[in-house]
Amino acid sequence: MEYTVQKLGLLAGVSTRTLRYYDEIGILKPARINSSGYRIYGQPEVDRLQQILFYRELGVSLEEIKEIISSPTFDADQALREHRAKLLAKRAQLDALIANVERTLAQREGKETMSDKQKFEGFKQELIDENEKQYGEEIRAKYGDERVGRSNEKFKGMTEEEYARVKELEQAIHETLAKAFATKDPAGELAQKAVQLHREWLCFFWPEYSKEAHMGLAQMYVDDPRFTAYYDKDQPGVAAFLKEAVAYCAGKE
Repeated sequence: MEYTVQKLGLLAGVSTRTLRYYDEIGILKPARINSSGYRIYGQPEVDRLQQILFYRELGVSLEEIKEIISSPTFDADQALREHRAKLLAKRAQLDALIANVERTLAQREGKETMSDKQKFEGFKQELIDENEKQYGEEIRAKYGDERVGRSNEKFKGMTEEEYARVKELEQAIHETLAKAFATKDPAGELAQKAVQLHREWLCFFWPEYSKEAHMGLAQMYVDDPRFTAYYDKDQPGVAAFLKEAVAYCAGKE
């Protein structure tokens, strides 16, 4: 079956303006232009639009979507399996948040009690999902699905006190790194203190610690511009400095 812009827009729940924009940027071209100048879309374009909307629902940018679905190695069936897994995870998170709201209402109405830990169930999953979206591919490639899964479970089981300590450590790491960076000595006392703080922070997430994994992560901070930007936001070069400090510490142990 074929569709005009207007009919496809109504079918998919998107505006004709959006479809025209998709045509302009080359992410969804019509199958043909008819004699009256109307864009005509066939079954391949319908299926492509469905893929685009799945990725958009999962928060992927149009630029990234275009790169993914235009790749010669793009596998539509595998993509649908991945969509399903991610949407199921998203549904599980929403179910957890809905249950949280219901328990909170019941507590406020005096119908049941609720621990402080229970009040934040669902929110941790949101942080995990955001981290997965930004860094999941790289982290899983480096450490494997099993280890990442165990790390996520450890984070979800974190107590309120442990989470507070994590936030304290994040601040302390940045402050100590800034002071250590000014010394330009990755083997110095301040730099090694920053490494120990970083190690303590990692142990709240990692199932087990190893100096090799720590060095690998520090190398990723330098290799991946997203990680580099996080550590270099105040002073360029901090990520590389941390990598050197971690390597020095590992060499001593």
